Amino acid sequence: MARLRLSSIIGITLKTEKRGGVSDANIIAGMGVPTLDGFGPYGDGDHTKHERVSKKSIERRISEVTKVLEYYAS
Repeated sequence: MARLRLSSIIGITLKTEKRGGVSDANIIAGMGVPTLDGFGPYGDGDHTKHERVSKKSIERRISEVTKVLEYYAS
């Protein structure tokens, strides 16, 4: 199976970042393994009592992750 860029699979351009953090994805990415992370909905106030999520972004994120999983499952 030919490998495609994620942007080709989901139909939008993705911004890539190098970020610190404590998730398992950051540990793996730090070892040079390509890692898919950050497909949660958009929001604000991460991990605080004022955390909120954009309801409009939930459906979009589910659609994007579904496209990626369907591509690699086929």
